[in-house]
Amino acid sequence: MRTTKELKELFTSGAKDELLMDIYLDRSLLEYQRQRYGDAIARYEELYGSGEAQIYSTPGRSEIGGNHTDHQNGEVLAASINRDAIGIVGRLDGAVRVVSGTGPEIAISLDDLEAKREEEGTTRALIKGVLAGIREHGGKIGGFQAYITSDVLIGAGLSSSAAFETLIGTIESGLYNDMELSAVDIAVIGQYAENVYFGKPCGLMDQTASSVGNLVHIDFADKSHPKIERISCDLEAYGYSLCITDTKGSHADLTDDYAAIPAEMRAAAAVFGREVLHGVTLEELLGKTQEVRKKAGDRALLRAIHFVTENERVREEAAALRAGDFQAFLRTVKASGDSSFKYLQNVYTSHDVRNQSVSVGLAVSEAVLGDDGVCRVHGGGFAGTIQAFVKNEAVPRYREAMDQTFGAGACSVLKIRKYGGMKVL
Repeated sequence: MRTTKELKELFTSGAKDELLMDIYLDRSLLEYQRQRYGDAIARYEELYGSGEAQIYSTPGRSEIGGNHTDHQNGEVLAASINRDAIGIVGRLDGAVRVVSGTGPEIAISLDDLEAKREEEGTTRALIKGVLAGIREHGGKIGGFQAYITSDVLIGAGLSSSAAFETLIGTIESGLYNDMELSAVDIAVIGQYAENVYFGKPCGLMDQTASSVGNLVHIDFADKSHPKIERISCDLEAYGYSLCITDTKGSHADLTDDYAAIPAEMRAAAAVFGREVLHGVTLEELLGKTQEVRKKAGDRALLRAIHFVTENERVREEAAALRAGDFQAFLRTVKASGDSSFKYLQNVYTSHDVRNQSVSVGLAVSEAVLGDDGVCRVHGGGFAGTIQAFVKNEAVPRYREAMDQTFGAGACSVLKIRKYGGMKVL
């Protein structure tokens, strides 16, 4: 284990530029990452003093295919990205002490890991949930002190909470389990922390993509044991970039919109005697359109059609990437976006039709890109972000158009990172 002084010198001097390139894949970010790591180590020293320390990193994620399918035991294509949470970490006996960003220190005794209702929705709950989850999965837990900083955009559909959960799990794996906790176990533990301790009934896609890394095809047919396949995808080799644009729409008052999607899909599934839509075919849906409309409603039928066809698109996307047919992949991404807009209907809320920032983003994107890229709603929808795969030569004009529409810095160009949760040094 190196000292904080040694670690700071390694990064700020450029001695670890090759490692930073391997992780972040973007030479234009080198100066930023050198400074970022150096500042994080310095902040750790301010908080906990100099001494031996380790550095861990976990990425945010981008959903590529499978819009609103995981909660119905469906299939998803997701990728880790080159924005991450990093932790400067030292061992500590009997407790975990964490400072995240500019927030106050959170101190947790390893003897007090019970879930508490008054802690729901807090960072403390997430940390306690991960620690308890590791112990329940048969792993070892121990104390540490850490300074954590993240450049995963909060509220931009890149899953900053999953990156944080995965980081805590990866730290415990490195310090006390010889990095032998599997990426899938860490993902399941992160979901447990979010469901049981944080109080959010999330699926497993976010944590899996962050923990496993690269581009992954996930089949949630058996949610206790999801099937995960890593798929290589070098966007640079195809001459494309992944762009995420924050359309600056408000997420306020959208809880009912988000909750209605799984509720209506389950209502459609109930017509077939199922709890979720997994296993229902398009032919079965078309054979009972009147019954589904009567019992669940028209929008439920449309959303069910989206689910069964979106599952097939995920498989088509994965097959296209395995075969190296990037144009087929792009066509399916566009079809996914079209289905989300028309059938899933998560591009704007019907309660506020005057404000349609995601719709505007998609319209401007299609007008600007033409044949130079494809776009779709990203993540949960209704507000927030859109995703686009853009030819490299078209990226400058695309960013200019997005920033002109939504404000400076709205559009970010990302890389698909090949690592999930990892020990950096």
